[in-house]
Order: sequence, then structure tokens, then C-alpha cells
Amino acid sequence: MVLKLYRTTRGALLEADGQHFELGNLDWDELVNRSDLADWLVEQQGSLSPVDAPPNPDELLPPIGTQEVWAAGVTYYRSRSARMEESAGEGDYYDRVYSAPRPELFFKASPHRVVGPGQQVRIRSDSGWNVPEPELTACVASDGRIVGYTIGNDMSSRDIEGENPLYLPQAKVYDGCCALGPCIVLAAEPLPGSTKIGMMIHRDGDVVFAGLTRLDKMKRKPEELVEYLFRDNSFPAGCFLLTGTGVVPPSEFTLHPGDTIRIDVEPIGTLENRVM
Repeated sequence: MVLKLYRTTRGALLEADGQHFELGNLDWDELVNRSDLADWLVEQQGSLSPVDAPPNPDELLPPIGTQEVWAAGVTYYRSRSARMEESAGEGDYYDRVYSAPRPELFFKASPHRVVGPGQQVRIRSDSGWNVPEPELTACVASDGRIVGYTIGNDMSSRDIEGENPLYLPQAKVYDGCCALGPCIVLAAEPLPGSTKIGMMIHRDGDVVFAGLTRLDKMKRKPEELVEYLFRDNSFPAGCFLLTGTGVVPPSEFTLHPGDTIRIDVEPIGTLENRVM
């Protein structure tokens, strides 16, 4: 049974094998930190009446409460190559971190900087080279257990990061820098390596970029990344961890205001956002 958990303007909503059930205004942080979440939701399903239709896109909120959002870098070979390109050939540290035992982990967003499906992501006003990064995102409980997965868009200013790696927080962390959604797919086991992550960018009705990767292209597994993240770090409400990107537009590409970014990951669904 595929279980999907949505956060909407009407409260939490469960999708179980295509049927939808309203859970009401449960505390989101407590909900995603339940050790028996999947079993509890299946049990609740028996006492709930299904609603007629899936949530309206206008009702969807990012599936986040008070959690922090973190991210991992250089977990795909394509990301390593792109980071070296943007650093004008001086970024051998990206090559080293790709091969090192310790992954690159960084703070990405606080909840107020995160947008949901259909909402607008932003490009920095002081940057001229901006790209989206489509990423499988782990929803992690306070005990370090991966509850499930959602889709993340790690908006990045490549010229700022490429100028100096110490500028990474400015390239990555700003208002509207991250999108999450449309739901959390509850998964007791890791998603299979055959899982595809696809991204298309539309501009004025045309597709200006399309790319595809698979989870088996990742050098590091989500469980390894989470283990490092939780070393000497606590997350009382849990956290989200973007696991890196294997889809990077070419160096001559940059986002424009008005572009639409569509990211597809099955069985999670589609995360679509417009650029402002």
C-alpha cells in the first residue's frame, strides 16, 4: 500500500492507494515524528470517510512544520563536474569531497524560506546565474529515522558559489530558496535505485531545459547522509535533508523570472513552481 501524507489549508490529508482521507488539524511535527506513523495511519483509515477528490492544488502547503531543511552536495558525478565548471577550474575541492568519506552537508532553509507546490521560488537580485536543483528529499524524524520522502528544489546562485566557496550560504539560503512537496511518501524501505528524477523548465510555452537521472547514480545513500547529519546534532522536530542533484543545466543556462520548473519523481508525484 502506497501512503502519501499531504499538508493542506484544511489540515493533514492521507492518500492510501488512490483514496483520500482528511485527518484534520493534527500537529504536523508530532505527526511526522510518530514511530508508528505508517501503521497508525492505516489504522486511522478504517475510521475515516474518504473525501470525493484529491486536494485542490491551491490548498497544498509545503509538507513542513518547524523542521530545518539541510542539503547534501556533490553526491552525483554530474554535480561534481558542474561545481568544478562554475569555479573556473579552481574547484578541485569538489573533486576531493566527491571521493572523501565525509559528505558535504549544509544548512539550506528555515521553514519561512520554504514554498510549496504552485508557489513561487525566487532568484537572487544580486546574481546573474541561477539554476534549480531537483532532489530526492528525506523526511527524517527526531531519532534519525527516515520516515519517508518528498521532492525538493534547491535553488542555487552558481555565480556566487563559484566566485568563492565561502559564499555558499549566500548562494543557497535566502527567501524562497527552497520548494518542497507535493507530499511525503511514507517508506519503511529506501526507494529503489531505478527511481527516476526528471526536471523540465518551461519559458513562454517552450521547454528550455529537460533532464533526467536515477537514484542509482548517487554515490552516497540517504541513510549515510542522515547518519553524518545527526552526528553531534539534534533535531527535536525532525528535519528534511535534500540528498543532492544529478540534473544540472548547461553552463550557459540561467533561470528567468516567469519560468516554470516541473520536477517529477514517482511515486511521490510532481512539484511545480514558478520563478519570480
